[in-house]
Amino acid sequence: MKLSQFKFRLPQEQIALYPSSFMYDDDGKIVYKSKDNLLADRDECRLLVLHSKTGDIEHKIFKELYTYFDEGDLFVLNDAQVFPAVMCGNKEKTNANIEVFLLRELNPRLKLWDVLVEPARKIRVGNKLYFGPDNSLVAEVIDNTTARGRTVRFLYDGSHDEFKRNLFALGTTPLPKHIHRPAEPDDAERFQTIFASKEGAVVAPAAGCNFTRELLKRLEIVGASYTFTTLYSSVSIFNEIDVEDLSKHKMESEQIEVNDEVCNLFNQAYRNDKKICAVGTTVLRTLESAATTKGLIKPFSGWTNRFIFPPYEFNTANCLISNLQLPQSIMLMNQCAFGGYRKVMDAYQAAIHEGYRFGFYGDAIMILPD
Repeated sequence: MKLSQFKFRLPQEQIALYPSSFMYDDDGKIVYKSKDNLLADRDECRLLVLHSKTGDIEHKIFKELYTYFDEGDLFVLNDAQVFPAVMCGNKEKTNANIEVFLLRELNPRLKLWDVLVEPARKIRVGNKLYFGPDNSLVAEVIDNTTARGRTVRFLYDGSHDEFKRNLFALGTTPLPKHIHRPAEPDDAERFQTIFASKEGAVVAPAAGCNFTRELLKRLEIVGASYTFTTLYSSVSIFNEIDVEDLSKHKMESEQIEVNDEVCNLFNQAYRNDKKICAVGTTVLRTLESAATTKGLIKPFSGWTNRFIFPPYEFNTANCLISNLQLPQSIMLMNQCAFGGYRKVMDAYQAAIHEGYRFGFYGDAIMILPD
């Protein structure tokens, strides 16, 4: 397919800058609450339910999704934990302001990190960067990796645990670029799932951020179970695709982990012909990367650069929950491959007409097989 086929007109005001919470007014119309009066519950966003066989659409609240599941159904979630990856510092001598985006730790002993820098043209190998109100943390640039990429070595004499605490204390939440505002203290909690446990991601699994403990408990009551895979999302999932022919686009590799517990629960649900719901396109790509030719999955620990777009034959999940995505995004392409291009794009037009909000902090879509 072509990149231009995933373009649609999205009003700027429907791109969510804050978590979606809403209420009904006296006329029964939906009114989104202001950022100063947001509901505490994550599961109060809207949910568009798309039945992929018929194309039928329902408009629900996210916490109502449990009503579509029964005994033996399985939810697979991503337990990756986001760290405060955005740091503001100063370059030596010139004192120029520099933004450093921490991508991944390369060597804990040597305190080497893979980072992005902005403005990149000012940062060369050998430069020192200073962070903190008293310039207490220093990093030296030791290599160029890409146009904006650098490898830096932090100069710190303490233990690794102490270093990480001080490093992260100076960082802020790495919000996606479509959220056109600085990170705020509340983002540290909301840009994170309640079950995040494995540090290493710079993008939170958006669909998973809509789950509450109460909702997980409701799923248990109806007999559904849940388990966790791990995919450490990189900023590349928000990068603009610069080729019209999607077969020529190359995804950046991301680290994934699928353990024995996930495989046992998944394979049992698969054999019993139950609903298997991938919570987020990160989970969908992880499961497909661990799939066997028989439709089951096997343990896997490594890297994947799987890029899913229509047409694509899925071997794993038969249900998908994801946030409503922006035009020409990789996540939208994943959804269209899963639910059918025309049906998903029609559902997006319905969501725009109904005033849904889009993006990481936006509303959600659930694609069901029936």
